[in-house]
Amino acid sequence: MTPWIDVAAEADLFEGAGIAIQPAGHDLALFSIDGEVFATDNICSHGSARLCDGYVEGYEVECPFHQGRFDVRTGAATCGPATEPVKSWPVKIEAGRVYLQLSA
Repeated sequence: MTPWIDVAAEADLFEGAGIAIQPAGHDLALFSIDGEVFATDNICSHGSARLCDGYVEGYEVECPFHQGRFDVRTGAATCGPATEPVKSWPVKIEAGRVYLQLSA
């Protein structure tokens, strides 16, 4: 089984916003929404934009370059021009720390 990796303090996250993290060579974004934390790849599948810098509304993050949107829960593209999903990653919170399960 893939181990859980400590990537951030839950206190580092802000409601309705993303932050960038780089655990184990992965460029990822963490999002805190309604008391839950979600992790996706940080780079938009449509262009080289960082999703951590995008506008978050509900469970969607809007790419800051071309306004494509992704569901942070699943990584699914929800609005063009983005059509390909971004990878989402398993998250758990323990003792105020955010852990991700990173697989190859």
